[in-house]
Amino acid sequence: MTAFEALDHLLGSRFTTTLAARQQNAHNEAHYDEALPDAVAFPETTEEVAQILRTCAEAGVPVTPFGTGTSLEGQHLAVNGGVSLDFSRMNRILSVNDADMNVVVQPGVTRKQLNEELRATGLFFPIDPGADASLGGMAATRASGTTAVRYGTMRENVLALEAVMADGSVIRTGTAAKKSSAGYDLTHLLVGSEGTLGLITELTLKMHGQPEAVAAATCRFETVEDAVDCVILTIQSGIPMARIELVDEMMVRGFNLHAGTGMPEKPHLFLEFHGAPQAVAEQVATFRELAADAGAEGWQEAATTEERTALWSLRQGALPAIGALDPGAGKRTYSTDVCVPISRLAEAVAVAKEEARARGLICTIVGHVGDGNFHCGVRFDPADRAQLDAVLAFSGALAEAALRLGGTVTGEHGIGLGKQKYMDAEHGAALDWMRRVKTAFDPQGILNPGKLIPPES
Repeated sequence: MTAFEALDHLLGSRFTTTLAARQQNAHNEAHYDEALPDAVAFPETTEEVAQILRTCAEAGVPVTPFGTGTSLEGQHLAVNGGVSLDFSRMNRILSVNDADMNVVVQPGVTRKQLNEELRATGLFFPIDPGADASLGGMAATRASGTTAVRYGTMRENVLALEAVMADGSVIRTGTAAKKSSAGYDLTHLLVGSEGTLGLITELTLKMHGQPEAVAAATCRFETVEDAVDCVILTIQSGIPMARIELVDEMMVRGFNLHAGTGMPEKPHLFLEFHGAPQAVAEQVATFRELAADAGAEGWQEAATTEERTALWSLRQGALPAIGALDPGAGKRTYSTDVCVPISRLAEAVAVAKEEARARGLICTIVGHVGDGNFHCGVRFDPADRAQLDAVLAFSGALAEAALRLGGTVTGEHGIGLGKQKYMDAEHGAALDWMRRVKTAFDPQGILNPGKLIPPES
């Protein structure tokens, strides 16, 4: 019996080789070519995932995990064929533990689904990468987003997990306790490993109390440098910002074209404050003083829940708004990110602007600037090879600048396919030890092959 015959026997209609199913998991939101798996499997339990991996390990068949397909560096693409293991049916919330402020979920649960379930408990899950991504995928890529400046990334919010290893064995790592000194921290080795070391089948996540009061606002500056200086002052002053997002003048133009917002086309900060009512009022007042010193104008509060929702929906709708800057059939947006020490943020943003200008590229900048992370969205026509080459050269120059400034080539998107070429420059001799870890966990190399760890030259 072949591996595919065995999987068909195991899963029945939840194992398919139809072209439609394979194509559904072959697309991506970046510039990578479509990568068709040979088959798609839809497990519903950890034991089924384990059996799939045992079967594939015996036959040497690659296995690529798939959540919702929103990753930006092609982590979900089955570039070596094999099985696309689709977690969409493992989407149950297993337990909500109010007293311990944690929740146990399967990997296919999305962040919006989880927060809808938590609405009546007074708790919420704060990590917000923009897309309604699966929590398993968010853990695998160590996602973060607009609230990371206050609540941290997935790394800080995963307490424990269950994972199936390359040979089909099942392990549990971590506990629901707040801390531990017992042994190697396998939980946080698997978080961010992009499915190359094991496949996450269950997560225990830290919850947070819904803030008693929330305030949101925007303000604008004459230059990006002025806005960044304001961010640096804010962080150094210890104001516990829940969100502090930069949008440059080009991104504001995109919002105006796409949503008719009528905002002055200057750099803006989008802000949110959480806490007790008096504390929030004090945070807002302190921030306004700092912002005024940095040259802020046009202070505008989003006073109601509806206004706050509209504000953050605008920010999360950056991708279609970027498209409005350079519309056209077939055109796409290349999205890349870097993260630098906050003291070097203005320099990194200046490099991004200059490198885009030098190549004649339409480029927007948005950023979770409270932690030094920003994203560039660049329009291009994939049919125009010269333009794509210019975009990739821009991305390379930005990555090199981030390393030169003491940062990293990616703060959130991950390595996947696109940024492997910078792993040696960022990690040096440590990259060899990463390769040893990969070999120890996955000696056949069947787990998400072609991702994260570059081949040895």
